Amino acid sequence: MHPHTIVAEGLQFPEGPVWCEDGSIIVVEIKAGRLTRIHPDGRTEVIATPGGGPNGAAIGPDGALYLCNNGGFEWSEMGGMTLPGGAAADYATGRIERVDLRTGTVERLYAECDGVALSGPNDIVFDADGGFWFTDLGKHFHAHTSHGGLFHARADGSRITCAVRGPNLNGVGLSPDGRTVYAAHTQERLVLAFDITGPGSVAPSPLPALPGRVVTSFPGRVLLDSLAIEADGNIAQATLVEHPGVCSIDPATGAQAFFDFPDLLTTNICFGGGDMMDAWVTLSSTGKLARCRWPRPGLRLAHYC
Repeated sequence: MHPHTIVAEGLQFPEGPVWCEDGSIIVVEIKAGRLTRIHPDGRTEVIATPGGGPNGAAIGPDGALYLCNNGGFEWSEMGGMTLPGGAAADYATGRIERVDLRTGTVERLYAECDGVALSGPNDIVFDADGGFWFTDLGKHFHAHTSHGGLFHARADGSRITCAVRGPNLNGVGLSPDGRTVYAAHTQERLVLAFDITGPGSVAPSPLPALPGRVVTSFPGRVLLDSLAIEADGNIAQATLVEHPGVCSIDPATGAQAFFDFPDLLTTNICFGGGDMMDAWVTLSSTGKLARCRWPRPGLRLAHYC
């Protein structure tokens, strides 16, 4: 088990951790439909209540927080764990939202792309040009699943582009040089790399039905959630169920190094601190946020609050 400290508990399925330079951490609580700040002393403060299913989050160039909202899940309890399921009964659409951190005002930026509704936006990362990449995990219904993909959009609400349609993707991150976007293909247990050719465009694959390059794959029931990037370019991939924790992946060789955490749904990691070697990990099914020291610094993101 990787050594760690629990800095907050009693959260309602936390994900999307964002480190702030004042030492606080912002998380989403997906089940509660809210955005929460966790202060260094452990005190929690509700920033906004967007409803639906707030998921991945990132600070934009204007200092606002940009939010992937999956539209909401059904929930169940099992053995002390909170587990997400299919679309909530009141699910209407997935969307991208902008949250003013000072006022808590929530503005909807995007709910569709090229006339197709967003299904379940999941994770988000800003590039150096003020745009952002985000993934859509699709949405599970009783008799069918809608499909998502990989998207790029402008922070001012002026343009959204689908780079890859079809695969239901989860975590997303950019290589240190900004030329590659990585995404986690949850159910297929693959970490994929896409070569960026322009804002919202990636190099085509030889077989359109099999987009991206496979960085690495996982066996059995090791499902994949969110990811972050280390300063050296390694991919810190959160892993679920059969081997819960965070796996550091060499993007060149696919070599894997596991850091175990005590929650079947260890979903997200973010880096921060003065040396960028502090890491915060969401232990979602048990409602906890863990803090640990990482062996290497994380990559500084484009923007911080």
